[in-house]
Amino acid sequence: MGVSGKRILVVDDDQFLRRACEVGLRRQGFTVVTAADGAEGLRLARTEPPDLILLDILMPKMSGIEVLRALKADEGTRSIPVLVLSNSSQASSIQQATALGAIGYLVKANLSLDQLGDRVAKLLEV
Repeated sequence: MGVSGKRILVVDDDQFLRRACEVGLRRQGFTVVTAADGAEGLRLARTEPPDLILLDILMPKMSGIEVLRALKADEGTRSIPVLVLSNSSQASSIQQATALGAIGYLVKANLSLDQLGDRVAKLLEV
């Protein structure tokens, strides 16, 4: 199965990074939906469930940790894989996200858009 039809929800308050992820993932054939804050991301995940969520940690309205906690507590969104993208490389942040059910944690500064697309494709086994 190819990436065609695979929906990715990018939840990040950084407009430039959100747009860069969107363009990079679309170039690899994914359908991309974006949200500028945690509350909007949670709403979109519940109303238009994606195949994978890329989630920032530090955001207005609702932090990524709060969003992750809410997603995993909701039967309708619990099974959606969540890959955390953060500026924080602190072990405590990584441990918390993983304990809450994130399938991975990537530090933004250490990642190229091509690497992100490859990681997403691998996680979705496409």
